[in-house]
Amino acid sequence: MFSCVCAVSHPGAFLSRTVSWLCSRTRKSSQTTAVSTADVSAPFLTSEATGRRLYNPEEEFVELTDLLLSHLLEVGASMTRMLEFHISLSQTVVLRYHWITPFVQSLKDLLSPYDRFYCVSDKVKIYCNQEKTRTFLGLEVSAGDKYLLELVHEVDKCMEEYDLKTFYKSPSFHISLGWCLGDATAQLAKHQQELQDIVDKFEDSARILRVYADQVRCKTGNKIFSFPLQ
Repeated sequence: MFSCVCAVSHPGAFLSRTVSWLCSRTRKSSQTTAVSTADVSAPFLTSEATGRRLYNPEEEFVELTDLLLSHLLEVGASMTRMLEFHISLSQTVVLRYHWITPFVQSLKDLLSPYDRFYCVSDKVKIYCNQEKTRTFLGLEVSAGDKYLLELVHEVDKCMEEYDLKTFYKSPSFHISLGWCLGDATAQLAKHQQELQDIVDKFEDSARILRVYADQVRCKTGNKIFSFPLQ
């Protein structure tokens, strides 16, 4: 089986940015199925077949992330920087091996007619997962979310074909920058405006926080499937 999460890669991917469908393989024992997303959180996603590096964050974006996390550390809130930056377009689901080929074809058919687009992710926001076990510092999308919603709509259609979980009804599209254990939303919310000021004053933030999506990628195990947008 495979676990999957659909995401838009942050602008560091190359000069042209990408929308990515990221799937990491799970291992099945005789009694349980363990879902692993280790491949998704790697700093570089590499196709075994091509050897190409698919993600490389821009130096300025990493610098901005480190400034934000350093400020939190100074006020007593320690967070770990994410190893990979993306905008999620789906919940994590499990795919059976024999579903992969038709699943990928369905994604290709549904997403290929869409045009390339820009979105901006520049608003500091604090997130906590449903289980309240992890808190995330994120940059919420402030422009272009309608294009992301269109993609989510198509991804949801594909999910429904296989009776899988669709995305949240009113999603807050964002790039997660760092995380910590537990529910630290109240503590971090006290410093949200300070963090926003750092983002607003950061040199060239308008450029590095503008995401250009020109293709969709499906990564399943060691295979990468790319679907260019129009």
